[in-house]
Amino acid sequence: MTIRIITVGKRHEAWVADGIERFAKRLKKPYDIEFKLVPHTTAGEQRSRDEESAAILKQVRAQDHVMLLDERGTNFRSPQLAEHLQQLFDTSRSVVLVIGGAYGVNDELRARADTVWSLSNLVFPHQLVRLMVTEQIYRAQEISAGRPYHHQ
Repeated sequence: MTIRIITVGKRHEAWVADGIERFAKRLKKPYDIEFKLVPHTTAGEQRSRDEESAAILKQVRAQDHVMLLDERGTNFRSPQLAEHLQQLFDTSRSVVLVIGGAYGVNDELRARADTVWSLSNLVFPHQLVRLMVTEQIYRAQEISAGRPYHHQ
């Protein structure tokens, strides 16, 4: 099983790609990741949100557990995220992480989300979020394996 990360926007900038590669190469199943980029639209706030959300939903299967990143979601501590992911892996559910566009996602995609996860109450640039999510998945792997990467 691979964690699919569906994100709106352009390909990773070089500094992001370097950081993502640093953590991604350390990941082992079921924690390995795959990015799927959906192009952003410039059709105005609501139309962009709707078009981007529709493009994301086309990538989601019925059996997927969708984790939507949103600053209004649940703010997990790293051990809680590790436990949440491990429970999903134990039930053999595929995990899809969604990073919406500049205007967020529409109500249909929000309703489809099984988990709404907040990295912070702050809003971050999408490129930075990609790197942060990759690091947190690596951290979850290390916590679940009992390795000393994470310090309480």
